Amino acid sequence: MTLHRLSGFDAALLALESPTQMMHQCSLAELDVSGMSDDYSFDAFRDILRARTNGLPEFRARLADSQLNLDTPVWVEDVEFDIDNHVHRIDVPAPGGRAELSAIASRLAAQPLDRNRPLWDIWVIEGVGETSPQVTGRVAAVVRTHHVFADGVTSGDLWAQLHAAHTDAPPPDHVEGFGHASSGRIAVDGLAQFARRPWFLLTTVLPATVAGALRTVARRARGQTMSRPFGAPRTPFNGDVSVRRSVAYSRLDLDAVKIVKNKYGVKVNDVLLAVISGALRQFLLARGTLPESGLVAMMPVSVYDSSRTSRNQMAAVFSHLHTHIPDPGRRINAIAQDSSAAKDHLNNAIGTTLLQDWAQVAPGVLAAIMWLYRRSGLTKRRPAYNVSLSNVQSTQDKILGAPIISNYPFGPVVDGVGLNITAASLNGNVDIGIVSCPDLLPDLWDLADYLESALKELIDAPQP
Repeated sequence: MTLHRLSGFDAALLALESPTQMMHQCSLAELDVSGMSDDYSFDAFRDILRARTNGLPEFRARLADSQLNLDTPVWVEDVEFDIDNHVHRIDVPAPGGRAELSAIASRLAAQPLDRNRPLWDIWVIEGVGETSPQVTGRVAAVVRTHHVFADGVTSGDLWAQLHAAHTDAPPPDHVEGFGHASSGRIAVDGLAQFARRPWFLLTTVLPATVAGALRTVARRARGQTMSRPFGAPRTPFNGDVSVRRSVAYSRLDLDAVKIVKNKYGVKVNDVLLAVISGALRQFLLARGTLPESGLVAMMPVSVYDSSRTSRNQMAAVFSHLHTHIPDPGRRINAIAQDSSAAKDHLNNAIGTTLLQDWAQVAPGVLAAIMWLYRRSGLTKRRPAYNVSLSNVQSTQDKILGAPIISNYPFGPVVDGVGLNITAASLNGNVDIGIVSCPDLLPDLWDLADYLESALKELIDAPQP
């Protein structure tokens, strides 16, 4: 059987993980279990998921490696797979509201996933609203997925398949998994894969890098490049992260977002960037820490190619948030212009696969650079960027027949950038999840509460 190796980029994300830098994604969903075809019970919920994993081998796969392996780890079938290691039930403390749910999500965001097992789990939270699901018809769930499992788009598709069936659907047919691989076979095959790297470097990666650099120099002279890394100003949330995490969240009306979109003639993503920019500006102004120059955001962009086996197919775009501009109308137009230039720079100068190709040649380099970055102290003095921003489209509106009321996504934070904001559109709303390290940013809910006022500011502002 063919070995299912991690791509270089997948392995790079795995190598980035450390005791203080967890690389899993989370989401906090609230479910209306009264909408299920059968009465809700945790045991039934777990048993249906057990049956669904039978048809989805990705959820039964774990990592395997060898000390003599010169290439990336491989996926193998977990022959000891047990759904009880992945689907858990907990009770939320009274009164079961926003503060209590976010505290649970914060603790789970800070706990690493067990690498000896498939890298996902679900924590079903009962007691929402201080009563039983049978009374309120509601439960919450924290879903965790390691980034090496898949990027946000691929992961969302896999979870949608796991959750898609109604409770009365027949069990899926068994689908064969990733098989078994001995340490010797992993090492021998890894040597063969490693030997191909120099040729790939010389014939593909270096020529593409040189060409991208030349195109970037030409575009920079015309002012048509994305914001450069390490040019971001210092903020309170740029520094080394600890083992602790905190989360907060907010919901925006998608119709209100579209009003702003039409008003300024920009894209929905530009509106969300402007809302986050306005909230960060208000937040930093209130604390007297707003930098004179605008903040810089890093935005992962999906660049899916069916010919590639990588579960993470992303490129990075750096874009200016223009938090230094007081006028919200001028600010959103500047953001839209820079965002467009950044994406055009990626697509037509750098190339959407260059980052993945470099990772294929040297998967451990990114982790080594991050280690040096922290040890040098530059994480506190010279941020690579200020905040990670993602915008995803939800691929499902039910989990096992239970309508999703809300679903707040939380991405990882890394040394030097202790703030991640992710937005997901669902059922006419935009659910925004914010995650940080409380040692850098202890008052995260204040930032979440500024998002709605930042949207209103854009609606009420006169047309520039």
